[in-house]
Amino acid sequence: MSFKDKVIYQIYPKSYLDTNGDGIGDLAGIIKKLPYLKLLGVDMIWLNPVYPSPQKDNGYDISDYTAVNPVFGTMEEFESLIQKAKEHGIDVMLDMVLNHVSIEHEWFQKALAGDKKYQDYFIIRDETTDWVSKFGGNAWAPFGDTGKYYLHLFDITQADLNWRNPEVREELFNVVRFWMDKGIKGFRFDVINLIGKDEVLQSNAMSDGKPEYTDKPITHEYLRMMNEATYGSDPEIITVGEMSFTTVENCIMYTQPERHELSMTFNFHHLKVDYEEGKKWTKVPFDFAELKRLFHTWGTQMSENQGWNAWFWNNHDQPRALNRFVDVENYRVEGAKMLASAIHLNRGTPYIYMGEEIGMVDPDFESMDDYVDVESLNAYQELLEQGKSPERAFEIVQSKSRDNARTPMQWTHEVNAGFSKATPWLAVGNHATEINAAKELEEGSIFAYYQKLIRLRKEYPVIAEGSYQAFVPEHESVYGFVREHNGQKLLVLNNFFAQAAEVQLPEEFVGGEVLIDNYLSTEVTSDFTLQPYQSIGILI
Repeated sequence: MSFKDKVIYQIYPKSYLDTNGDGIGDLAGIIKKLPYLKLLGVDMIWLNPVYPSPQKDNGYDISDYTAVNPVFGTMEEFESLIQKAKEHGIDVMLDMVLNHVSIEHEWFQKALAGDKKYQDYFIIRDETTDWVSKFGGNAWAPFGDTGKYYLHLFDITQADLNWRNPEVREELFNVVRFWMDKGIKGFRFDVINLIGKDEVLQSNAMSDGKPEYTDKPITHEYLRMMNEATYGSDPEIITVGEMSFTTVENCIMYTQPERHELSMTFNFHHLKVDYEEGKKWTKVPFDFAELKRLFHTWGTQMSENQGWNAWFWNNHDQPRALNRFVDVENYRVEGAKMLASAIHLNRGTPYIYMGEEIGMVDPDFESMDDYVDVESLNAYQELLEQGKSPERAFEIVQSKSRDNARTPMQWTHEVNAGFSKATPWLAVGNHATEINAAKELEEGSIFAYYQKLIRLRKEYPVIAEGSYQAFVPEHESVYGFVREHNGQKLLVLNNFFAQAAEVQLPEEFVGGEVLIDNYLSTEVTSDFTLQPYQSIGILI
């Protein structure tokens, strides 16, 4: 099974569909919506963590790798989901968090109790470095009352695992095998490029210490070991690594087939183009030139070196892309289709985040009381401390909060958008009466456009397999590229702005077949005018 013609759909289980009336989405809700997912045409669903967890970091702080959190359901329901999804032609991808565990995990508790074997499962030192946690503050915390410190690159309740210990590696490989035995066909590895810490840890004030633990050569060795010990034995399994502050050179190595590491990688550089001076909690227009440069750099270099990208605009940690890149008041529908085309016609595997296929937008919360994300609440206080007015601080949080993506899926115009009969754990967005799946399926066109993009990837090898070349890279408002495979060529043009854009087409594409177009019946001429947010694919 090649992964190149597949499309993967991400579900944030907490917010998909609540069937037992507790205000929290559950496995039974996902099962109930399998016909909807089959209708869309996706091949695989990726679930955010569903394991037992104290939920200090939305389930990425795991306390038991081989169980299901009762809030989502039972192991029997999970097994039923795998089986029923299979009946709909859909496989399941699990989120694997193998860089760290919750301090409530049995291993850490045994280490705290003095068990030397388990102390070597973690990175415990007498002396600390100057590394900064990804969530702010010192990356080291006191290890009980021993006078020593343990490393936590994330929350203080998430202790980093010591991959240098072969027993730790074997424990984690057993976890992967456990889920493979359940029928899991995909693994998304959380911040996997951080597992390879040096034996001797050095301070490094540059970039909060990141160069000391990111993309180390030994990480590639660990991934080859894991591949050989687990998923490498099943050619149907798809793996994707989430890469924190990575480079294109490393992602080529992670994904080159002959290296036997991963199928594909996520990087986040293209979603930082609306960060002022690299800082998330700012509000500025996105930098289109930089967005395009990143797409062309990654597209070209991965193509030339047989690497493979995982492409996405939205996920559980990002505000909705429509609000970031599109004049959403006037061009929500056209913009949604254009953004979809820009990645679905690209070289790499496209990911759809729940709600994207119906054009969901940020919720437009009216006060900080609506937010539950700890990062957003902390950021608001920090912005106030920096001297921002409450209005400006709120405006920034409103534009960048992770809760923008985590609001309940909007199924109908009914109470709580059809997500739950109870009060949802997070408020429903304010646009649910106009933007919901029922209305979209009845009278909208975004869902149908996504269906077509998914279908085209399966029908045309030039989309699934073709090479990538930049087209008109200097154009001030158009992101264009050419895909080529076995003599076939596909030219893709995406206008990222609300103004029409002129493009001079190469002679060979004039009169070519319009494979897909988010405006109706466009004539392909040499002096070509793209309408606001128009996207077109021309095949020759």
